[in-house]
Amino acid sequence: MTSKLKVKLVIYSEVNKMIKKENAVVLSSGGMDSALTAAIAERKYELNLLHINYGQKTQKRELKAFRDISEYFKARKTLVVNISHLKQIGGSSLTDNKISISKADLRNKEIPSSYVPFRNANILAIAVSWAEVIGARKIFIGAVEEDSSGYPDCRKEFFDAYNKMISKGTKPGSGIKILTPIIDLTKKEIVLKSLRLKAPIHLTWSCYKNNKAACGECDSCALRLRGFQLAGKEDPVKYIKIPNYI
Repeated sequence: MTSKLKVKLVIYSEVNKMIKKENAVVLSSGGMDSALTAAIAERKYELNLLHINYGQKTQKRELKAFRDISEYFKARKTLVVNISHLKQIGGSSLTDNKISISKADLRNKEIPSSYVPFRNANILAIAVSWAEVIGARKIFIGAVEEDSSGYPDCRKEFFDAYNKMISKGTKPGSGIKILTPIIDLTKKEIVLKSLRLKAPIHLTWSCYKNNKAACGECDSCALRLRGFQLAGKEDPVKYIKIPNYI
């Protein structure tokens, strides 16, 4: 390599560092899907991570995962919002103590008891408000249609409709749009892409039931474990049980 080429490469590298990335809001539950979504967003955007406490049974553990992930990515800003109305409304095994967390049935075609009614609409409303204030034009969410039977608010049609609402309900020129970069991926593909992009899956938490060791038997644990098993990789998270899901 010539000295002139070396100088050009150094200058190019320094210019790249000086280019200011555009702001983006990334919804971060503390789970594997949102961690991968943050890793994808980080390549082009400055990360502003948003976490919602809505009274879920593993709220404390998810919040820890969020904080660890935020530190890993050196997020520009973080915002934690507490909303109690979803727990007060109930209707989900994630928020209602009267409804137990059921064991996974990956063949189930019905919407499971873990569905929190219209949760993503509530969360996205907060994200849009924050995006408008900090001048972010993109909101990333790690929605995956494969999850369970496909929660109604995790489908492409839902996000397409929400984007239309954003364009009507925000100030002119805001240009805010929801992006769902992993919505078509399987959990196996999510595992492999997470490893490839060095997403911090070791810091994530997916279990619906426990705050210490993951149960290994709820829908979320089952989907995650099946992804690792199909990928032929070992999940770094500690489980009480590790059933074979393939």
